[in-house]
Amino acid sequence: MDYRDAGVDVEAGRAFVDQIRNLVHSTFRKEVLGGLGGFGGCFQLPAGYQEPVLVSGTDGVGTKLKIAQILNHHDTVGIDLVAMCVNDVLTSGAEPLFFLDYLATGKLEKEQLTEVVAGIASGCKQAGCALLGGETAEMPGFYQVGEYDLAGFSVGIVEKSQMLDGSQVQLGDVAIALASSGIHSNGLSLVRKIVSDRGFAWSERPELLGGETIGETFLKPTQIYVKPVLSARQAGIEIHGMAHITGGGLPENLPRCLGTGQAIQVDPNSWAIPPVFQWLAEAGGVSAQAMYNTFNMGIGFVLLVPPQHVEQAITYFQSQDIPAFVIGEVITGSNSLVGLLK
Repeated sequence: MDYRDAGVDVEAGRAFVDQIRNLVHSTFRKEVLGGLGGFGGCFQLPAGYQEPVLVSGTDGVGTKLKIAQILNHHDTVGIDLVAMCVNDVLTSGAEPLFFLDYLATGKLEKEQLTEVVAGIASGCKQAGCALLGGETAEMPGFYQVGEYDLAGFSVGIVEKSQMLDGSQVQLGDVAIALASSGIHSNGLSLVRKIVSDRGFAWSERPELLGGETIGETFLKPTQIYVKPVLSARQAGIEIHGMAHITGGGLPENLPRCLGTGQAIQVDPNSWAIPPVFQWLAEAGGVSAQAMYNTFNMGIGFVLLVPPQHVEQAITYFQSQDIPAFVIGEVITGSNSLVGLLK
């Protein structure tokens, strides 16, 4: 017997690496040293930093992958993978430098996985970071044929004096929400349960979804906020705190950017919740509290800015085609949200 008899095709693995080589190289920054194929990726720190701090973040895509595999649509989940990591790194004020991925599958199917890597490369370009390398594992018996899982991590850099850690947040700072592009990559296990238990087909087009199929709606990739947010800071817009709204929604994630003895007073009427969340609530009989504790409810990222910078910030992000709106302000409290649920 040999490795192929056990279900692992080493030659197919080498051919896959050759097939994705140009995708990976297309993301390289000038600081990348060497090419694809070594045992480690090498990256030279950018010049100009006095006290550079490296910030790292890691994540996966979760059960959104199940929907991609059911629909045989694989070119967006890689964007989700990058977004979940780089948006986290961004909350410290850091610029993502590079990204690495881990891709595991039951049987290496080159065309399918090339689509996945193309999405990862697209996400890296959107974030301005290099796809420095990765690992592809063929694991027969652990995953079924056609199944794969994704994980990744990103490393960013920020000047120590510019790093955000909650200590910069002040009472009276205004919370500005940046709109999500949809459900992003959280709560998909509940989505799948609603679709399955209520007997929906992924190809159905509910009226609330505006003509899209259910599958198309829930495969929309996560918005990457890196370039517009970093550009806003460079343009002189003062930002005291940032939160990436992921699993746990606003209640869990927004307080994470606050300082000691602070809370955020939120006005739940200050933004229009996108129809996709209304459809989920109605189709699944999901309570308002469960909705807010599971989904982003139309808000993918939140900035805390001083009052005198609010108008400038909103105008700037809208010029970048990212809807922005005020949802509340920082008050005295115990690291929580106040007023979210009526």
